[in-house]
Amino acid sequence: MVKLDIFSDPICPWCYIGKTNLDRALEQVGDHPFTIEYHPFQLNPDMPPEGMDRRAYMDAKFGGREGAVQAHLPVQEHAEQAGLEIDFEAITRTPNTLDAHRLIHWAGIEQRQVFVVQRLFEAYFRDGRDISDPDVLCDIADSVEMDAPMVARLLASDADAEEIRTRDAEARKMGIQSVPTFIVAGQHAVPGAQPTALWVEVMGEIMEKLEKES
Repeated sequence: MVKLDIFSDPICPWCYIGKTNLDRALEQVGDHPFTIEYHPFQLNPDMPPEGMDRRAYMDAKFGGREGAVQAHLPVQEHAEQAGLEIDFEAITRTPNTLDAHRLIHWAGIEQRQVFVVQRLFEAYFRDGRDISDPDVLCDIADSVEMDAPMVARLLASDADAEEIRTRDAEARKMGIQSVPTFIVAGQHAVPGAQPTALWVEVMGEIMEKLEKES
């Protein structure tokens, strides 16, 4: 098996699109060679714990309403191509994602990480839910058969918060400046929401190499 490390943030639409394209490739290939692990990268590490109004955030980031609308257009186009439903109008707040990353970390311990990442994307981009809300995170945990009461207790504490911050900082020291970033076999960085065809090609090359080595 070959390690595929994915640096991602659950409020990043390109990460959602990139995961969808990768998932399609994994389905096409079937017996794929990847062992997948998600790693934390906060788009807004300095976001207040309570988050902020979505429109105010977008206007500030893109220099006004028109800039925010223009920034959404390529996202919507690629989301539609990927068959994804993204409802930007339903999103009222831009959250701090530290707790969402803590949940992803705990899900990894229970081999539920891929499912939690998917549910977080759906909750935020499709349903407009606040994924910094402990009740929302516990609901997501419950939906993938994690122990929701235990998750609630962990969220009410500072458990693993510093680890997430440290891992985020380490990713930046490695040179990762945007997400999604995929690292294949600890060596080859693949940035951005790559198309399904590219991942099928990459997996084909990996499997061919593994067969020659075996």
